[in-house]
Amino acid sequence: MTYQSIRPGQEWLDNDGERIHAHGGSIHLDGATFYWYGENKERTVPGSGIWHWGVRCYSSTDLYNWQDLGLIIPPDVDAPDSPLHPAQKMDRPHIIFNPATKKYVCWLKIMGEGEVQSSTVLTSDSFLGPYQVVRSWLLPHGMSAGDFDLTVNPADGRGYYYFERVHSALICADLTDDFTDVGDEYSTHFPHPSPPSVREAPAYFQRNQKHFLITSSTTGYVPNQSEVAVADAYHGPWTVLGDPHPGSASRSSFCSQISSVFRHPEKKDLFIAMADRWLPELSDEIIDRVRQGEPLDSLVNDINTLVFDPNTSLADYVWLPLRFEGDMPTIDWREEWRIEEFR
Repeated sequence: MTYQSIRPGQEWLDNDGERIHAHGGSIHLDGATFYWYGENKERTVPGSGIWHWGVRCYSSTDLYNWQDLGLIIPPDVDAPDSPLHPAQKMDRPHIIFNPATKKYVCWLKIMGEGEVQSSTVLTSDSFLGPYQVVRSWLLPHGMSAGDFDLTVNPADGRGYYYFERVHSALICADLTDDFTDVGDEYSTHFPHPSPPSVREAPAYFQRNQKHFLITSSTTGYVPNQSEVAVADAYHGPWTVLGDPHPGSASRSSFCSQISSVFRHPEKKDLFIAMADRWLPELSDEIIDRVRQGEPLDSLVNDINTLVFDPNTSLADYVWLPLRFEGDMPTIDWREEWRIEEFR
């Protein structure tokens, strides 16, 4: 099948007709080729005991049609104590290039038991790997570290790590010169006493010298209302602007959670919010009815089953362009849209 548009929330197949598995994903650009990489969830069916099957990557020249390149970071199936074992809860791979070492550096979130979450760091001479683990079970500054994003200052090559201090606040930490650990400086933002108010899933981007973060509430796989904040510097201070999805009637960000924001290099002002629809069985209408208190007892039970034993192998994607009114980014729902609409 050949695509000529992006259709948010609909099944997206690769060039071989297989469902794309690049969840919690990001895009890396090399010349005229886009690389979309993320969690491979093809085997994460209920009862399997499998959370992931490595990090998978796809290539494209138009952002519509994607060629499966396979696993750039395979699971470590023979070592149950490895952070890359399929039963370990690996999420949200992010890869950045270090201009000084000429290495590609990948950070992974690894969820342990309870509220303990950590980071594992890998490096490679090539974006497509192979990657070698250089740091495992890292607790940055002694903190349990959840969802995160990475960015590099193009002016001086310094790296920054935005992560959720689990169930507490959002942290911005400087990276070391080689990007494989945190440096001495960090700052704390958006403190909250507990979920669901705590901000997770930070997606960083920069526009017109302003720094932006889109974050999610902490409600597991149940989609919720996003929040966007703006700052003049990497470490803030941050000003909360509100919900970038005002058209989502159920306050569920169109039943999705943003993983990253990608700026198209050939368009003047096209930023694409890349999001996962983890539970495609839940429509915006159903979530709205439940939140309004409609007595849907059997449906609520079904939702609880989906949340605690989800079939993320069937998760879909919601890619939508951002539009700006001053500094406020807004994400409108579109059933279908094309890159060519933008100049």
